[in-house]
Amino acid sequence: MRFMIMVKATKDSEAGVMPSEKLLAEMGKFNEELVKAGVMLAGEGLQPSSKGARVRFSGAKRSVIDGPFAETKELVAGFWMWQVKSKAEAIEWVKRCPNPMPGDSEIEIRQVFEAADFGEEFTPELRAQEERLRSKLAAKKK
Repeated sequence: MRFMIMVKATKDSEAGVMPSEKLLAEMGKFNEELVKAGVMLAGEGLQPSSKGARVRFSGAKRSVIDGPFAETKELVAGFWMWQVKSKAEAIEWVKRCPNPMPGDSEIEIRQVFEAADFGEEFTPELRAQEERLRSKLAAKKK
């Protein structure tokens, strides 16, 4: 099972406050443990929402909203992609994580959809297309 692990933003992360050397070292050690255990597929920190944008869809119309975005608690400051056996295992890994922010912080865990989750609507043709795209992505990484 794949899970996206999202580190929620705080006022400090949205203000562009960078993590301390100590926290960077602790996170580096944690990431090494994840890689060694075969759990971590990817992981990155994100720039503050002031450097981002949102595209709002309304039928065929598109509108762009530039950051920053007001609701800090709804924003993501960083993420990991993990491959684990269960949500319980993901939770156990998150509980071992250093606190990603000074003070209070929150990490959200969300399971990623797999092809089988889409049922019959995900036709053999669509599955083949998905497999071709994943193969191209894997080839780019090499």
